[in-house]
Amino acid sequence: MAAGGTGRMVDEPQSAVDYLQVTREVGFDDLLVANRSDATACPLPRQADSVKTARDVTRSTLSGWGLAELSDDAALVVSELVTNAVRYALCPPSQVETTPITLMLLHRSPHVLLAVADPSNEVPTPKEPDFTSENGRGLYIVETYSQCWGWDRLSRGGKAVWALFSGTV
Repeated sequence: MAAGGTGRMVDEPQSAVDYLQVTREVGFDDLLVANRSDATACPLPRQADSVKTARDVTRSTLSGWGLAELSDDAALVVSELVTNAVRYALCPPSQVETTPITLMLLHRSPHVLLAVADPSNEVPTPKEPDFTSENGRGLYIVETYSQCWGWDRLSRGGKAVWALFSGTV
């Protein structure tokens, strides 16, 4: 979707799985560890260079699914989601190494769900964008470039913040 699109946050906390009408038995916890041809999961360390890794995984996955036309918008959105997870997702210091951030992409034609799971239970809160500030625009960008976005609590603790895209395939 191009800038200025109709992206919006869905009513909290409507499940992305419900939104895509995937069976209710499958939640993010299962998708994050599943070995599926229509999904990719990539654990990421809580460090700044994880943003580049997430963009690269997103681009290569979408290309492999024949959805390269979504790559630019999806890479921008994943950059914002991973940056937020690295910057704001708090967990006890003893769990930093054992509780990575996880990028997940799920393809349910014609949709692609991009999600970033982190150990924080803190709800993502959009701010009014301040275009002169160096930060605070991340969720605005996610909303602008995706069809819709939202978040789900994980049964293991933490949350997954997701964005939905529609392809032409």
